[in-house]
Amino acid sequence: MKRVSILGATGSVGRSTLDLIGRDPARFEVVALTANCDVDGLAAAAREHGAKLAVVADERCLPALTTALDGSGIEARGGAQAVCEAAAMPCNWTMAAIVGAAGLKPVMAALGQGATLALANKEALVSAGSIVTAEAKRTGATILPVDSEHNAIFQCFAPHQAKAVRRVILTASGGPFRALSRAEMRDITPKQAVAHPNWSMGAKISVDSATMMNKGLELIEAFHLFPVAPEQLEILVHRQSVIHSLVEYADGSMLAQLGSPDMRVPIAHTLAWPDRMATPARPLDLAAIGRLDFESPDPERFPALRLAREALEAGGARPAILNAANEIAVKAFLEGRIGFLEIAAIVADTLSCYDPPAPETLDAVLAIDAEARGLADARVKEGVA
Repeated sequence: MKRVSILGATGSVGRSTLDLIGRDPARFEVVALTANCDVDGLAAAAREHGAKLAVVADERCLPALTTALDGSGIEARGGAQAVCEAAAMPCNWTMAAIVGAAGLKPVMAALGQGATLALANKEALVSAGSIVTAEAKRTGATILPVDSEHNAIFQCFAPHQAKAVRRVILTASGGPFRALSRAEMRDITPKQAVAHPNWSMGAKISVDSATMMNKGLELIEAFHLFPVAPEQLEILVHRQSVIHSLVEYADGSMLAQLGSPDMRVPIAHTLAWPDRMATPARPLDLAAIGRLDFESPDPERFPALRLAREALEAGGARPAILNAANEIAVKAFLEGRIGFLEIAAIVADTLSCYDPPAPETLDAVLAIDAEARGLADARVKEGVA
């Protein structure tokens, strides 16, 4: 049996992972499950899948979790340190699906095992890419990308032919507002922004898709996952979300991974790797789809793409600042404190006023993250965008 842990078990990716595990329970042993403060969801999942440990990151929720697990034999813990301890528990495979910079320390703790890490937390590589990959190299851990785009690249990218790769192309649905003008975007509401036309995702990731910041973050993530230069990475809008990414080789061959827009497909690829496993995802009917459309993204309507590209090319602390400011701005937007167009503007403003030296340790990354958040939050409160 494969021993597995899921960090962020009650989110969209975590629930999809548990769905797959539940379809073949004899194949997996669940070690630890974590959540922020979804006590009911976490307790139900821990009981259903026989987890050894359940952890809430918000320690205030621990009494409720303890009560919910009473009589089950499942250990309950609480707090950020407990999440890291759960991530470090011996297992074969860990799903890192905690959203945002909160997932950084747990990712590093999981890599310390030297086992397989299925990475759905893009912020870990965006904010601390070289530090994360260095830790994986030190411990011998394997990082398998879960994002549909990076998982697609992983399936098409032949490591022994890396020097023959000409381009890596990440596809983007374009989000729900790809056809709107900047003027029309001004009055977009949080409810509209989280209604993605193709994918079922959490609120933060859905807003990132709507601003196309998610694709900018994925550029940075791809740079750390694959041996390519920034100029080899491109983005192509593909509204059907059938082709998830492409790799072009020097001989003109272009390899693409296709699949239904269902996160259980890339999750299953990492869960069974190097083998394959069945999923309940709807099979593609190419005849019914009929056509596949592509267009170049518009950096004028989606300035987040430009900001991310500039952060990638500059390197150093810039990606961490970009990510931290974006998290603060998206949160403010979801709370109705700023407008949709102000998200990218606040990120740009934060980048313009803060330029520390490149971080060399995780603590330095976290310090930069905290400072950038403070600056972005001040701009939210001041209305500077």
